[in-house]
Amino acid sequence: MVNKIWLALILIGFSFAAAKGEIGTVTQAAFDGAATGVTVCFGLISVLVFWLGIMRLAEDSGLVKAISRLLGPVVAYLFPDVPKNHPAMGYILSNMSANLLGLGNAATPMGIRAMQELQQLNPDKETASPAMCTLLALNTASITLIPTTLIAIRINFQSANPAEIVGSTLLATAIATAAAIVADRWYRRRSLRRTPPQAPPTTPSATLLER
Repeated sequence: MVNKIWLALILIGFSFAAAKGEIGTVTQAAFDGAATGVTVCFGLISVLVFWLGIMRLAEDSGLVKAISRLLGPVVAYLFPDVPKNHPAMGYILSNMSANLLGLGNAATPMGIRAMQELQQLNPDKETASPAMCTLLALNTASITLIPTTLIAIRINFQSANPAEIVGSTLLATAIATAAAIVADRWYRRRSLRRTPPQAPPTTPSATLLER
């Protein structure tokens, strides 16, 4: 669906440019945008490599495990239907720890592995489970202490103070995470109210007592 939307936007843009006789302007803008994208990517490589190295040091030093232990009770509350010793919990904790440090590239593989493990616990393979929806919401609106990628982009565009967005990013992601948790709790309770209670299985002895 998203690909269709982008294709429609491109076609509409070229159509209007052709109608106004400015195809050359659109073509030049496309080449300039491609060049800017490559430049930004090269600028991000050094910063991301640095922070991924910091992430590896944090893992080896035990900092990630400490953060995971700190988040353990919170994760157990947010994912009550996932067993505590299940592999999904470890991937969820790693995903949240990486997001806290602003390392989205490191958090994505952990989030994918967590989704795969949660899918194994999902009784309905065609529909996302509540735990999968919770993980998606938290991964999208995760609290970020250090917005590494945004700082790298601001450095690449010669920002006077690239790190000045740390406070506003922390506030925005905290509000987004709180809203995601509130919405998740509300939908969970709503789904529980809609789920009809299952009747206990009928046993021969129970049938005889009824008679």
